[in-house]
Amino acid sequence: MATLIAPEHADPFADAEALRKACQGWGTDEKGIIEVIGHRNATQRKVIKEAYEQQYNENLIRRFEKELSGDFERAVYRWMLDPMDREAVLVNVALKKADYRVIIELSCIPSTEEVLAIKRAYQARYKHSLEEDLLLLLVSVYRYETAESEPKLVASEAETLHKCIKDKEYNHDEVIRILTTRSKVQLIATFYRYRDVYSTPITKSLASDQDKDFVGALQTAIRCIKAPQKYLERVLSDAMKKRGTDEDALTRVIVTRAERDLGEIKELFYKRNSVTLEKAVAKETRGDYENFLLTLLGNEHN
Repeated sequence: MATLIAPEHADPFADAEALRKACQGWGTDEKGIIEVIGHRNATQRKVIKEAYEQQYNENLIRRFEKELSGDFERAVYRWMLDPMDREAVLVNVALKKADYRVIIELSCIPSTEEVLAIKRAYQARYKHSLEEDLLLLLVSVYRYETAESEPKLVASEAETLHKCIKDKEYNHDEVIRILTTRSKVQLIATFYRYRDVYSTPITKSLASDQDKDFVGALQTAIRCIKAPQKYLERVLSDAMKKRGTDEDALTRVIVTRAERDLGEIKELFYKRNSVTLEKAVAKETRGDYENFLLTLLGNEHN
């Protein structure tokens, strides 16, 4: 369930004119910018960018970069990118920071077709392939999607995973093959089979003092595949529990999920924290950045 509140029909030329006015004069009208782009879906935003360039011979995103600053500017920039292009940018940022958790998140949560589109966007933007920058099987292997799981395969591969984990062979070829090539439907059934047969969730079985980084990567991949909304809720909770809010994580989840399933993530957040996500965001952020995130969360009265 999306949280973005957008009209079914919008006039892109009127929106472009409103944004032009918001960016002219002595001071930028940030509220005016939020009122437009905070209520437009990806298709509408794309058409607005085209209308703006057509009318004013100027790139709208570059104009925003000149007019805005800080966390608000970064959030607006990412929101205004086409979705797959945005994912490519987020992967590149994560690569520069060597943040493998974000890389895995952006590799495992999208569908197979979306991963292929992200790879194409990455190639177009950075002029070299994602595989060249990221030697990770999660993005280089094609994951075949299926509508249903195969029970016999579920049983045998749950057993295979258990044997490898029991023997602490976390980097075993079979573990890698199963996690990178099986469909998400198949893997989810395998993870549940593992829990039912061995009385422990596979992520807990993986807990180990050995190969901490690799084990952590496996756990992240499994959580992203098994319950992406639950995983992303935890990302938001962690982002606001640290000393100093992790604005990058906060922005990434809200901006990328506002048109998808942020409503479900909000519900999970409330169940875990007994406070609404809107209240938590309002407590941890300020100014135009706060107003923009709250708008994407569907709060009309921020």
